[in-house]
Amino acid sequence: MQNTNRDMYGKVCLITGANSGIGKATACGLAKMGAIVIMVARNPVKGRAAMKEIRTQSNSNTVDLMLADLSSQAEVRRLAASFIEKHDRLHVLINNAGIIPPKRTVTVDGLETQFAVNHLAPFLLTNLLLDVLKDSAPARVVNVSSTAHRDGKIYFDDLQSERRYIRLGWQQYCNTKLANILFTIMLAQHLEGTGVTANCLHPGVIMTNLWRGFPRFLRSLARLFFDSAENGAQTTLYLATSSEVEQITGKYFVHSKAVEAASQAYDKDAVRRLWQVSAELTGLV
Repeated sequence: MQNTNRDMYGKVCLITGANSGIGKATACGLAKMGAIVIMVARNPVKGRAAMKEIRTQSNSNTVDLMLADLSSQAEVRRLAASFIEKHDRLHVLINNAGIIPPKRTVTVDGLETQFAVNHLAPFLLTNLLLDVLKDSAPARVVNVSSTAHRDGKIYFDDLQSERRYIRLGWQQYCNTKLANILFTIMLAQHLEGTGVTANCLHPGVIMTNLWRGFPRFLRSLARLFFDSAENGAQTTLYLATSSEVEQITGKYFVHSKAVEAASQAYDKDAVRRLWQVSAELTGLV
């Protein structure tokens, strides 16, 4: 990783899904750089344990925890309001949380759970925090996508995957990871001239809790090929901290380099339409 060790001292960083895997490794990396790290986790026991571990590993007392179930839009709104009440600055927002439930479920809002957590939650949280991000400029939004987006498609007639929840939920995961990129592209356009950038990334194929719903034999086999969470966090940390990408926005990164995403990620009509539909589904319009 290049030029990521510039002084992050005192910079406020909020990261979702921070109690395990890539999120935890990212939070620890930021804390070691002197950042004020606010971890977001759903489980209070696991969240507090991870916070304690990160404080110890980073020798930092500026690591805090906020609790939220990102499948609930009310919880996302409460998280944003609580953050704004406690902090008047936000320099880095990292939308890292993601899930792959093997069976289709719906949230308290009546939405398919993967679509709600992987796409609508970061869409809503980011929009609710836009003012504080702009007030903190230069600031950055980093969305964790996946190379799985290349198999994704935005089915506007079936966003809730009522007809297409197949392959243990893998297809919907691919669709939501594509949605992350479409969101990033439109967000970058909305933020033009504000001093806030938005980029997304593929972290690598990492063995994390993301795969906990899959059969044990598949997880055991996958461990032979998957990378570590620490390595998986490197591109996120690069986009969050490197001076090399201060002025870069609306791009997709792999191994800390901007690369072309799949062609469907650049469908201008889909980019605009997904933003509009997402705003409607989250009550922002």
